[in-house]
Amino acid sequence: MTESAWRQHMVYAYAVLRPTPEAAQAVATLRGVADEQVGLVETDDLAAAVGPVPAEEFEEGALRAGLEELPRLEALARGHHGVVAGLASLGAVLPLRLATVYRDEDRVRRVLQERRDQFLPLLERLAGHVEWGVKVYTDPTDSLAGDAAGAAEPTGGETAGGEGFLSPGRAYLAARRRRRRGAEEAWQTAARTAARIAEEAGGLAVGRVAHRPQRGELAQVGGGGTAGGGKPGGENIANDAYLVPADRAEEFRARILAAAEGQPGVRVEVTGPWAPYSFALPPEPEPAARPEPV
Repeated sequence: MTESAWRQHMVYAYAVLRPTPEAAQAVATLRGVADEQVGLVETDDLAAAVGPVPAEEFEEGALRAGLEELPRLEALARGHHGVVAGLASLGAVLPLRLATVYRDEDRVRRVLQERRDQFLPLLERLAGHVEWGVKVYTDPTDSLAGDAAGAAEPTGGETAGGEGFLSPGRAYLAARRRRRRGAEEAWQTAARTAARIAEEAGGLAVGRVAHRPQRGELAQVGGGGTAGGGKPGGENIANDAYLVPADRAEEFRARILAAAEGQPGVRVEVTGPWAPYSFALPPEPEPAARPEPV
């Protein structure tokens, strides 16, 4: 690529890994978030999987705007994960944050050198491990059933319990109280289930990261193995990531789904195994003049 062409591009970084011949062969088969050819930027004992991306789409303002659009965010996440997943079989891989973009390859090399003492211990720690995601929700199907039951009760007439007649207004308020109680009970059940799952997971996992529960559109997207039936949606009560030895990955999944069975009003999603995204990020360096660099 000519110097002029490079000025029109930035460098998207996917992951940090060891600079081995196998890594070079693996990246040669991968294409990234802009359908670009992925390659390696190397220092002595570290490498970053990177690709050139159009500056007009990945400079700071354009990138921030794009990440606020769910379709664009989904496409970027798929492209990013596709590269990381293609490298995961090499052993230890440190996935970088989504949308990590640098001005040029020299800046990538400087980051590898400056953070070498953080990256190398992480690569050693995460070798032979995978990540599982476990999300606990209240089940919206259960709430809908409660609403339907409430709607079927008489209004302006005798209550279901034969306690007398209610005006339409009082019947409406009674229905609201029932729904509120149902939602509170569902939340309490989901919270107890989340605590039981965390205890079960602790017997196999060597690390746990408690992410912030998801809200909005992201909470409506289902996936992975599910216990408790129902459909995507409901309130996300727990959103945890577990670091598990790769040779016990399937045992972990089976035990978590078993622990979640038989809990009415609760839905549990188990996703993975993934590259260890949640455990691969060392602490950020001391504050710089501005976020580096997009």
